Amino acid sequence: MSMPALFKNRLSLPVIGSPLFIISVPDLVIAQCKAGIVGAFPALNARPAALLDEWLHRIKEELAAHDKAHPDRLSAPFAVNQIVHKSNNRLEQDMALCEKHKVPMMITSLGAREELNQAAHAWGGIVFHDVINQRFAHKAIEKGADGLILVAAGAGGHAGEISPLAFVAETRQWFDGPIALSGAIANGRAIRAARILGADFAYIGSAFIATTEANAVPGYKDMIAASGSEDIVYSNLFTGVHGNYLKPSIVAAGMDPDNLPESDPTKMNFGTDASGERAKPKAWKEIWGSGQGIGSVSKVVPVAELVARFKKEYDEAIDPPL
Repeated sequence: MSMPALFKNRLSLPVIGSPLFIISVPDLVIAQCKAGIVGAFPALNARPAALLDEWLHRIKEELAAHDKAHPDRLSAPFAVNQIVHKSNNRLEQDMALCEKHKVPMMITSLGAREELNQAAHAWGGIVFHDVINQRFAHKAIEKGADGLILVAAGAGGHAGEISPLAFVAETRQWFDGPIALSGAIANGRAIRAARILGADFAYIGSAFIATTEANAVPGYKDMIAASGSEDIVYSNLFTGVHGNYLKPSIVAAGMDPDNLPESDPTKMNFGTDASGERAKPKAWKEIWGSGQGIGSVSKVVPVAELVARFKKEYDEAIDPPL
């Protein structure tokens, strides 16, 4: 396993907080980094686009102030997620701002781009790319990504279908660089398990929705805390790509979670249809994403308290005697 120098003496736990659409904002990212885990947010969460410059300035300024006040407890690095898909017409502008602020870590999704990796390397950044299978993993490394995020079965949002046990084992057969593992990780024992499997980091999203700093409505946070793995539905209806969603949010939208139709990705329509009639509810805003690990989340707490709980469980996790 390989831990990049960027993280040396800056982590309380080997955890990356996954960038959550709408939910990950500076308050959450700063709290995660101060708690000693990597905080991340999608560039597209900054709306209008000019707001990204303000967000990056604030994050850097507050973390620098924290480090000055706590030289024995430095903040973790932060990361910016870029959606590399051709539909993202902000990518060039957002990358220019990341270069301006010399963002230490980039997380790329929905496409591997060699020129983006080269740009990040030029300013001293590193790039992790998220993948759901070996084909995409090989392509990401071939195009110059430094690390992989294995999005396994049970992860929130656009999840894969491969068991984390198989995914890490097969990837380690050919890749000795940094790996982050995503998929139903919501307690310290699961973080320890990710390391034992061969991953360098646990990649955790859903548990952080139920934190005071997350930009989620109270009903969403409460639903995370009240739900378990049986409340997760895997469907491609809402975005054209298979993902995991909270069953109660689907019910609240007036749909039957046990009888959802398959979606035709070429005919996706968010909002209203051609006649002005209401179309399917919007993913993320009305249909809430979540991973299968939320049974470990029972209440809404500050990020610092959640990370402290993870740390305690991680430190106590040892093999039981045979």
